[in-house]
Amino acid sequence: MVKTAEVYHVPVLLRESVDGLNIKPGGIYVDVTFGGGGHSREILSRLDTDARLFSFDQDADAERNLSMGMANDGANESSSADPSTPHPLTSSPQNFTFVRSNFRYLKNWMRYYGVDHIDGLLADLGVSSHHFDDETRGFSFRFDAPLDMRMNKRAGVTAAEIVNNYREEALADLFYLYGELKNARQVASALVKARAEKPIQTTQEFIHAVEPLFRREREKKEMAKLFQALRIEVNHEMEALKEMLLGATQLLAPGGRLSVITYHSLEDRIVKNIMKTGNAEGKIEQDFFGRFDTPYRLVNNKVIVPNADEQQLNPRSRSAKLRIAEKK
Repeated sequence: MVKTAEVYHVPVLLRESVDGLNIKPGGIYVDVTFGGGGHSREILSRLDTDARLFSFDQDADAERNLSMGMANDGANESSSADPSTPHPLTSSPQNFTFVRSNFRYLKNWMRYYGVDHIDGLLADLGVSSHHFDDETRGFSFRFDAPLDMRMNKRAGVTAAEIVNNYREEALADLFYLYGELKNARQVASALVKARAEKPIQTTQEFIHAVEPLFRREREKKEMAKLFQALRIEVNHEMEALKEMLLGATQLLAPGGRLSVITYHSLEDRIVKNIMKTGNAEGKIEQDFFGRFDTPYRLVNNKVIVPNADEQQLNPRSRSAKLRIAEKK
């Protein structure tokens, strides 16, 4: 199994997801989740020097992997403080461009670079191994850390600000919608009571406030759902995913491929709906003659999952699902 940028991130379904792009050696491709550089590196290995690869990541930690994850290839770096506003990047090598930005701004950046179509886009939507293992970022309940959870540490509100400032009803809604927790209202109530005595600033303070609500045998699974819900809210993950996928649908050339790895039902539902109907809601539209009007042809009707060996070597891969579609 390939590891990139030391142990920053182990790419999931590496061969399967890149094979799914059906790469044209001279084509234009986008990896919207650079991470440790594993998928980008594999894509580059299949491209000619006159092809182009654009790789996105909003996390400064991922940006630091450019020199390690891309070996001696060199890379482009952006110094933009505003991730929604394109700024020029230097170019080395000529066929690789790193974009320090949230992938929701895919269309903006492609317009900036004068790209009106792409031949394929890959997205590995899961949180990287690095984020879960970083004791300072607050993504994991294994460590006592500031309750932050921002992918982009330069902007946005932290998880602590959400926990301490959202109304009880709003907290209950996000835990129910994004964590799919049946006791979301009780969790929200417990947090409101705890923060009334003292602001909740760390992961352990957060856990201490809610752990009496979970049975011991399910505590880890329920806590993982809670942290997932907060992370999604902090990073506006569902909205960003919809914007990126709709942008990709407009940018992909006929025959272009969309290869997406998901890790939980919320994001997988959006990806499946986009691929089947062209919209995130899954609403099937018909043309004048009553024919289903969809922009994609599914390449794999059944999701691709990691084999037993990969799941054993990389536990993070156990919930991964790969969907591939081709633009009509």
